[in-house]
Amino acid sequence: MYVADYNNRQLGYERMGLVVALALLALLLTPFTVASQDRELIAAGKREFQHSCVLCHGLDGRGDSEMSTMNLLTVQLPDLRKLKKHNHGTFPFWQTYLVIDGRQEITAHGNRDMPIWGDTFIRQEGGGVADEARAVGRILQLLYYLESIQEK
Repeated sequence: MYVADYNNRQLGYERMGLVVALALLALLLTPFTVASQDRELIAAGKREFQHSCVLCHGLDGRGDSEMSTMNLLTVQLPDLRKLKKHNHGTFPFWQTYLVIDGRQEITAHGNRDMPIWGDTFIRQEGGGVADEARAVGRILQLLYYLESIQEK
């Protein structure tokens, strides 16, 4: 009986040691994993920007696109690299989300000149309930990209 208790206790200590070692390893690797995921998310957002936004906002987000130089836009577009600067040094993440999504009317922004990307992305994904999650993901990718290009 005592030998079995000792062996069980010893096995428990070994398992605990293994769990602690794995937890430490995970903590040590987390910065690399997070940085890698951030780069992938930003790269995906940049691809989405190039696919969906460049026509109006230009390659670098400054608003100097072909549409604006040919006077085909009804409004002056903001420099998307200065959103943080114009918001007291904080990137307006959720306000920008609402503008891009566009399904919720924001009266402070006036009339709706920008496409309603939330609906567009949902239709492009297939239009089902699960497709809304993918559409939200595309908008979030855009937001992380926009946050990454902010001027200091």
